[in-house]
Amino acid sequence: MNTNTIGQRIRALRRSKKLTQAQLAKVAGVSSPAVTEWEKDGYQPKAASLEAMANLFGVTAEYILTGKEPPNKPAFDNNVNLSQKIGLEGRPIPVISWVAAGSFSPTETIISDAEVCEWLPPNKDCGKNGYGLIVTGISMSPKFEIDDRIYVNPDVQTFDLHSGDLVIVSCAGDTEATFKKLIIEGSNKYLQPLNPDWPDQIIKLTDDCRLVGKVVGLYRKI
Repeated sequence: MNTNTIGQRIRALRRSKKLTQAQLAKVAGVSSPAVTEWEKDGYQPKAASLEAMANLFGVTAEYILTGKEPPNKPAFDNNVNLSQKIGLEGRPIPVISWVAAGSFSPTETIISDAEVCEWLPPNKDCGKNGYGLIVTGISMSPKFEIDDRIYVNPDVQTFDLHSGDLVIVSCAGDTEATFKKLIIEGSNKYLQPLNPDWPDQIIKLTDDCRLVGKVVGLYRKI
């Protein structure tokens, strides 16, 4: 079928979709006689009708008018919803050292200025005493990489934790806290790295270990 004219292209596109002139007219917002006139090249569709037909047929209005498609454009998958922007209200989150995090007593969670090395954007899940830590090893890769920042809520209680939660724990004799996944099996609690190649896959928690906080977020520089 020839597609040299606007009318011929409209007819070819309509037939490719197995539509009647009345069905196309309904989509284009015109009467059936108008479609007949288009296909006879009696007159051209208006802009609104052109856009409606282009959307229906999966072509551009330019193709209907001229028979030519514009240069190929990159295909976007629209994977960001601009109507749901994340606000940054709240207090900035201080980043402290692992040594400082591990040295807090169960009742001491207020950060002093001397311990802060940088600040992260607010995170409401951190609670009023939350802080950040910098990931320094690969035991929690690939989900957490070296130099990632993690948000910690130190006010979460042990009885609120569930198996699979990500936690910061400190044990007696250690100079730093550690970051692992919590496994709860009955009355027993274990720590597990996310890295399947890490040599110690199961670390049993002893009575001299204590919860420092729950990891509630990730901040990664790109």
